[in-house]
Amino acid sequence: MKRIILIFLSIWITSCGNNQTDTGDFNSEAVSQTVYQWKMVTTWPKNLPGLGTAPERMAKKIEIMSNGRLKIKVYGAGEIVPAMEVFETVSQGTVQLGHGASYYWKGKVPIAQFFTAVPFGLTAQEMNGWLLHGGGLELWRELYERYNLFPIPSGNTGVQMAGWFNKEITSLKDIEGLKMRIPGLGGEVFSRAGGAAVRMPASEIYSSMQTGVIDATEWVGPYNDLALGLHQTAKFYYYPGWQEAGPALELIVNKEAWNNLPPDLQAILETASLAANTDMLAEYTARNNFALRELVDKHGVELKRLPDDVLETFREISYEMTAGIPDVEDELSQRIYQSYDEYRKGVINYHEISERAFINVRGDGK
Repeated sequence: MKRIILIFLSIWITSCGNNQTDTGDFNSEAVSQTVYQWKMVTTWPKNLPGLGTAPERMAKKIEIMSNGRLKIKVYGAGEIVPAMEVFETVSQGTVQLGHGASYYWKGKVPIAQFFTAVPFGLTAQEMNGWLLHGGGLELWRELYERYNLFPIPSGNTGVQMAGWFNKEITSLKDIEGLKMRIPGLGGEVFSRAGGAAVRMPASEIYSSMQTGVIDATEWVGPYNDLALGLHQTAKFYYYPGWQEAGPALELIVNKEAWNNLPPDLQAILETASLAANTDMLAEYTARNNFALRELVDKHGVELKRLPDDVLETFREISYEMTAGIPDVEDELSQRIYQSYDEYRKGVINYHEISERAFINVRGDGK
């Protein structure tokens, strides 16, 4: 009996030793007991549907997937830092994570705008293609390396609306002198067309429209615009969203914090962010139509299409201006533009016989 027990123990000990060798460092005691307490600052109002709730859901999933080893506290715009200071705050390492959009940092990194939206540019599906399988993400990470940041795609609202106007737009002449909250390259196009682009966070839009600080604003689309009550500030709601056809959002990670995470937590963080990227687009696709119907049918909003001369002027300015964004003395800036432009031309050609062709023959669904 003793011999049998000794043989059994020998086999069991050998088996345990082999299992530990096979699994490597991931099951080591040091890794399993380390808990990371991180903070995430965002450019969005706390718990704003879609934009604000996506980081919260992401944080919860990361804690579950990591078995409590990576816990993230999410802060809305203004709770720790103002919305437009998220980039610097994460870059300096004051907090580990930020959630926002790269075109907010155009004053510091002009070429970064290409990683959110270019007027008359890529749709959400096309943008995901460029970033994840067209070389865009690698260039994005090379660019943000300069600022001690590691970016991950983390959301997309799909085609946005052209915005809310306190007067009817019948021609390009009505744009002259109009003060509009509109960020990124879209704001530059609007200014060159005779308007005055104003940059401000979501928390200031409603009061600025009510008090006449601005005459018009674009935010996102029906789902978010209804939540912010923008229909109470203007009755004219214009489409199409020429300025942002598929705006990509970003999760930015402080590079030192990222490097200090073990590989399994890095994988969890990146996977959760990419899941949020997919889930947000699905949420806006599902919610926008119902919100639009409420705006029109219940609140009497006047839905209108921008006049052709306005759209044509915006498009001409956009193509000319976009080509001048890359810094001629910055080789990386040039590579980002070339990659985007080549991909855009190719995907437009393909979608002429795929996405656009199908939508055209589908009709109105009746």
